[in-house]
Amino acid sequence: MKAYRTLYELMDNPEKLQVLAKEAKVFCLLNGLPYPMKESPELVTYAPVTLFPTPVRGAVFEQALAVQPHYNLLVDRISQDPAFLEEALSSTVLADDFTARLFNIHKQMLSEGRASPIVLGINRSDYMLDESEVQGGLLKLVEINTFAAGAFGTSDTIAPLHRHVLRLAGLEGLRSSVPDSNSTVRLASALQRAWELYARPQSRLRLPSPKWTTSHCVLSRAAILFLVDDVEMIFFSHFKLINELRERGISSIRNNFEFVHKTGRLSSDDRLFVDGREVAVVFFRDGYVPGHYTEESWATRLLMERSRAIKCPDIATHLAGTKKVQQVLARPGVLERFFPEQPQVVQQIRATFVGSYTLDQCPEGDRAAAMAMDSPDRYVLKPQREGGGHNFFDADLVRVLEEVGAGRGRASYVLMERLRPRVERNVLLRRDTPPEPCDVVGELGVFGAYIRAEGEMVLNVVAGHVMRTKPAEHRQGGVNQGLAVFDNLILC
Repeated sequence: MKAYRTLYELMDNPEKLQVLAKEAKVFCLLNGLPYPMKESPELVTYAPVTLFPTPVRGAVFEQALAVQPHYNLLVDRISQDPAFLEEALSSTVLADDFTARLFNIHKQMLSEGRASPIVLGINRSDYMLDESEVQGGLLKLVEINTFAAGAFGTSDTIAPLHRHVLRLAGLEGLRSSVPDSNSTVRLASALQRAWELYARPQSRLRLPSPKWTTSHCVLSRAAILFLVDDVEMIFFSHFKLINELRERGISSIRNNFEFVHKTGRLSSDDRLFVDGREVAVVFFRDGYVPGHYTEESWATRLLMERSRAIKCPDIATHLAGTKKVQQVLARPGVLERFFPEQPQVVQQIRATFVGSYTLDQCPEGDRAAAMAMDSPDRYVLKPQREGGGHNFFDADLVRVLEEVGAGRGRASYVLMERLRPRVERNVLLRRDTPPEPCDVVGELGVFGAYIRAEGEMVLNVVAGHVMRTKPAEHRQGGVNQGLAVFDNLILC
């Protein structure tokens, strides 16, 4: 631990910090860590990063890696259980129009029997170390992201950046404790496997009907569609993945809902064509909040769901990642539904849970609301939204609960115990901000990738990790919101 103390001592040396910060910024621009400027996305600066890696116990990191394949299976099994999804979301769809519209597409796919025989999932499980429970911290789940889990390409370059800074700081012995992510290569491999299965299903796979025949598909011409927003702050990550796919002989289309609406069509056998090109995989990077949709966008989402293209995620997997489903999973006995006779798996997953409570119109919901109003500092109020910056704390939590009262609208939220993450010391490098040490808290994300083909899991892997760190005084997170920066861990 002496070496780590030396790392912290560096933060009290302003002259040394200035030198290291300048070197880190240059490294970012030379080695694939650019970031678009919000005021002019055509111009770039260095990505917001920490100057040093954040210490995390090796056992905690290994725990997060070990449980990820179980989370992959959990998400996939939820997506295949329409009765569970309907029951879990029954109150939410009455209170939240966005979730209701997603669920209506899900019901339509079930009624039409259009489920693809191949499913690709790319998830990210986000954790904090909860210091409120035991000294040293317990790994606790913040959320499961089943839709547009980002920062994969950026995370790959953070480890080399931090090793570079450690070398310049004279801490060569710590460099081996900074783990690589390699998420771009791992995710490209998953996308490639799905792309190959789309056109050349293995002989053991039984396609559901003649409509799904692949005899007319030309593999080399089928593309992977990256469905994106017009302004995407982490689009360099997309291009790292796109370039990796190009090296593997796989072409991509990167465009938005409007483009797909104008140029997309289904063939007579439900193949998806966009701008005249067949699409093997739709990789959703857009479509996780209401603001991403117009009425044309909803029609386009339905068009893509109806196609035989592999969706990442499909509509059922999208719903499996909602806050309400995660709250229901925390109830006693629910995990056992998805892992019967696997108590060790249940224990591994449940060990990462924190208290999560329904706010439905029922006595249980009334008790949870009263509990939150009495002690708002102990809880966080979460709507059915992704992308960071949507949660409510303290006085805002009380205000929202008072506004919705005991009405139906309360069911659009869930209540979660508030984590008390470990506070560390680091230097946040942002444009136009001096490099000064501050108290920070970090959030570890672990990527997972899986493919199910005709009911058989043909891929289930850990696909890298990412850390995001923010000043300790900030309650909300999110790099795109300007609250957090990219980080990596150093194992201790």
